[in-house]
Amino acid sequence: MLRRLFLTLAALVLAGAARAAPPLVDGAWLQARLGDPDVVIVDMSGDETQYRRFHIPGAVHLPFGALVQRGRDGVVLRVPDARIFALLGQLGIRRESHVVVYDDIGALNAGRLFWELERIGHPKVSVLDGGLVRWILDGRPVTQEVPAPRPAVYRAEGGGRDNEIAHEAVRRLVDEGGAVLLDVRSEAEYVGDPRQPRSGHIPGARFWPWDTTVRWDAGFVLEDPATLEASLAALGIRDKDTPIVTYCRSGHRASQAYFVLRRLGFTRVRLYDGSMLQWSRDPQAPLKRGRAP
Repeated sequence: MLRRLFLTLAALVLAGAARAAPPLVDGAWLQARLGDPDVVIVDMSGDETQYRRFHIPGAVHLPFGALVQRGRDGVVLRVPDARIFALLGQLGIRRESHVVVYDDIGALNAGRLFWELERIGHPKVSVLDGGLVRWILDGRPVTQEVPAPRPAVYRAEGGGRDNEIAHEAVRRLVDEGGAVLLDVRSEAEYVGDPRQPRSGHIPGARFWPWDTTVRWDAGFVLEDPATLEASLAALGIRDKDTPIVTYCRSGHRASQAYFVLRRLGFTRVRLYDGSMLQWSRDPQAPLKRGRAP
């Protein structure tokens, strides 16, 4: 009886592992699946002009701006779930689709869709390593043909990943602890400007710039895991179950950092979507200047 139960549980685990999508795929993996109806390729290159110039065959275009909205206070946040579901349906994405997303800027845009899809619990999403840049350098096929996706009704099922944190919750973290804050902006932004009263970083936040996670001289692929893990270890982050919150100015760069951490196997990563646009507008939210956390 126990042996049968063990074998059943093992089969379920193996089946789940077989269905799981790798967070990062390379060009050879994707080229072998061009034309696969279960794989939806999403181009999030910097602008639609680039997409119309050339893109990966079969790819549909999604502008980064479709995923965010700016409020009257100037804070940029994600769009409502209903809008996300509508966008996915327009792109022909179903719950069963394996979404592979790419861009031409080191996963800066692709990371945002990866975060969104994990947030709503989409089962299969991957980012193309190096995006369009590495794809071109490797001599892989491109096209100007714009596909006409078959509209679908996207149906969310169950809960997604707890990967978002609100402003007030970040305020409590500063006061009480409970997670590592990672500031992924530039050094100048992190240090702050004495001429700007609401500049600097959230007290306690550690500096981990997003652009150091990309090998710009190697076709915009991600830095190798060992190097990334060493950079995090230097900040005292070694345990993959460490609660981590990423932020930047608007949540854009922090989405890419979220993706990189998830690719490394970190399990408790959340994005502070409002980031510094929201934090700096709260006169009660503390700020610190200088290079020390």
